[in-house]
Amino acid sequence: MTISPRTLTRRAALIAATATAALVLSACGGSSADSSSDSGRASAASSTGADVAAGAHNAQDVAFAQGMIPHHQQAVQMAELAAGRASSAQVKDLAARIEKAQGPEITTMTGWLKSWGEDVPASDGSMSSMPGMGSSSMPGMMNAKDMDHLKKMSGKGFDSMFLTMMVEHHKGAVTMANMEKSKGTYGAATSMAGGIVTTQNAEITEMNKMLGKS
Repeated sequence: MTISPRTLTRRAALIAATATAALVLSACGGSSADSSSDSGRASAASSTGADVAAGAHNAQDVAFAQGMIPHHQQAVQMAELAAGRASSAQVKDLAARIEKAQGPEITTMTGWLKSWGEDVPASDGSMSSMPGMGSSSMPGMMNAKDMDHLKKMSGKGFDSMFLTMMVEHHKGAVTMANMEKSKGTYGAATSMAGGIVTTQNAEITEMNKMLGKS
């Protein structure tokens, strides 16, 4: 059977057209897969970014907030006594700074615990509302007898006792803050802990000078 040149031409054109269509479909399929893959990677990256923005926390962050709130509350209670009992202007100034710094931090940490669905300590500067925890478990906390004694003091006697007690109180806070810095994961909490370490170490030095200690 003889095939005419026209027929051969048509067949060649059909083959070329089929091959072109196959290439186009393959390219489209590859683009879709790549797009899907890229979309998945973008979604994963977005999810990771959201987690970071949300600020993931761990058990140490919770313990830090639940412990530091009553620790700060007691420091504020001690500082409030200074206004009417201290004789030294330096002691009164220090007490005012402690109250001004730690009051807002209590509010901030309370907000963290509420947002995490965790228990918030009682507002009386104790750990009585926290099962399994007490003031003795926190370094630097004064007991009820110490606080009662401070409340009965005034003048230079108050100044000396206040400074002595607050140095120990600050040392305890620094210990707790260093633990948060090393084991916590919540950025705002570890940042606050760093600030506590810096500020309270400086105040310890200041108070020791007032007490005549180098």
